[in-house]
Amino acid sequence: MFNETFHTNDIRRIAIVGSGLAGLTAAIKLKQQGHNVTVFEKSRGPGGRLAAKRVADGSVDMGAQYFTSRNPEFLPFLTEFAGDSSFAVWNGRFGFQDKEGQWQAFPDEPRYVGTPRMTAISRGLSAHATVVAETRIESLARTDKGWALSDSNAKLTGEFDQVIITAPPAQTRDLLAQSNLPELTAQLDDAVRRVLPCWAVAAHFEENPWPRHEGMRCDHPVLFWVANNSSKPGRTSQDQDDKGVWWVLHANPEWTERNVDASPKQVATELIAALREVTGTEVAVTDALTHRWLYARSEGGGHPGHLWFQEQGIGLAGDWLSGGRVEGAFNSACSLVSACTASAVS
Repeated sequence: MFNETFHTNDIRRIAIVGSGLAGLTAAIKLKQQGHNVTVFEKSRGPGGRLAAKRVADGSVDMGAQYFTSRNPEFLPFLTEFAGDSSFAVWNGRFGFQDKEGQWQAFPDEPRYVGTPRMTAISRGLSAHATVVAETRIESLARTDKGWALSDSNAKLTGEFDQVIITAPPAQTRDLLAQSNLPELTAQLDDAVRRVLPCWAVAAHFEENPWPRHEGMRCDHPVLFWVANNSSKPGRTSQDQDDKGVWWVLHANPEWTERNVDASPKQVATELIAALREVTGTEVAVTDALTHRWLYARSEGGGHPGHLWFQEQGIGLAGDWLSGGRVEGAFNSACSLVSACTASAVS
């Protein structure tokens, strides 16, 4: 049976697909155990949903807007490996609309953001891992010693004893299907159905269109979440004469699904119009950019923490396996590494 004979003090070659928070956490923790770990990332840099886009006066967070910390190990981990200057508390006023359209306050708890952008966290963590960027892993092939990974150009990227996949469930299922692993593939069907898409728009206003809140959960047929990105620590423009602010608008999943193939221009127009409807603002918009998240967040279903297929030596981790929050990615990676370690000595 595959990988039955190794022990925790053996150096294993481990490939991790995806350099979001789950992938980087797993890489760091496995490296601490002395293993040889390589992280493969399809994009130019790490981050996953800790995503930001550069704009003329800084950057805007297009993916995860903030994170909370309930696991006492999470913030110390970020401090040690990403650096204490890579994140800070977002002291904003947060509200949500009830069914009558009235604004209510969010529960009072610390909310953290990367500084000066969300990607600062993943950039800091990636300094402690070997990350191979712009490499999309297309298939895994079983060998006598483990797994051979090939990229989208059919180029062999290396052979590994074990593989950890931290991509969204739809992409993970595709990879397993292309690797002739039907039993593993079938286990992701329900998870794929539960992942919701999201159109995101960053809009620059001449002045703050809504001073009442910094972040809002909307009860609206178009909008799900809107936030004053410029209110986050480290985002203030260096130009003292610039009173403009960037707001990030997230569409709700139902609207996104109906408009998933709409043009970015149309999406920006409709989301900005929806914000005007919610707030009543007439402040002019001077710039806008969009991003379509096909796999934005997971809703419902079980939360096993991780999936570990010991016989194949393949593990799955990600926030979708642990409640969907940013911290869930960390929790998922930690539980998967623990399972890998436990199976090595069993």
